[in-house]
Amino acid sequence: MRVPLIPVLLLVGWLAGCAGQSSVKPVEALDERTGVTVGALKEPIELVPSAQNALISHQRLSFAYLGPVEWDRSGAISYGLWIHIAPGNDLQPGDIHASAALTLNLDDGPLALSLIEVPTLGRDPYKRVASWGQTAYFDLNVEMLRRMAASRKLGLDVRAQDGSIISFSPTLDTRAALSQYLHARGITGD
Repeated sequence: MRVPLIPVLLLVGWLAGCAGQSSVKPVEALDERTGVTVGALKEPIELVPSAQNALISHQRLSFAYLGPVEWDRSGAISYGLWIHIAPGNDLQPGDIHASAALTLNLDDGPLALSLIEVPTLGRDPYKRVASWGQTAYFDLNVEMLRRMAASRKLGLDVRAQDGSIISFSPTLDTRAALSQYLHARGITGD
């Protein structure tokens, strides 16, 4: 018995296409209740405390997570930066909703983040890591996204309850994930 060649070739091509997909691939979902299309990363970018913060603590450390979000309301596109702080038993983060509570550090310098209101949707673009953590959205535009994607350094400073700064940095190079996000959202170099 002989297997037809064309179905086998199609199956092999389909399997090869699935195997080549990245785990950081951006995803897009339609919120059926509001009609808003939401574009986000499959998983947020994880940030860990800097070595300095980790050395002074022998307890369970805080973690931070961030991810870009695109909201498309029938062609009216806006962006935000989703940030989630999962506090540990080390320095306790202050209220991330407070003015000047967070600063994003890039190659070309610090970027103060401004809190924004976001559309109320049926579900959030990213899952909260810790139910007791803090989540907020901050202003983001195409230029800021490009700066983040081009930056070799991406760090997040969070003001602690005692006024000190908790510094977080990513566990992996974020440029590939953010560049792929830009490409998937159709944000080109023009």
